[in-house]
Amino acid sequence: MNLSEIAGKEIVNLVTGERLGVVGECDLIIDETNGKILALLIPKEKGLFGRKRDNDVLEVPWRSVKKIGNDMIIIEYDGIY
Repeated sequence: MNLSEIAGKEIVNLVTGERLGVVGECDLIIDETNGKILALLIPKEKGLFGRKRDNDVLEVPWRSVKKIGNDMIIIEYDGIY
């Protein structure tokens, strides 16, 4: 799967039902040796005009991704958001 195929998909937490963000707004942690995604870095809060207020992010391990659908990515994350 290419990054362009998941760009723009909403990220929804299966545990809480919350919409956490969109892949295009997130950063990825990638293992440079094999190119695999290790985690999603999802901004927690947005400040004025939709900009990130701080560097405060939610780090969700890639193993928490349960399903990638046509419009959204379902994660199972029980950490505090």
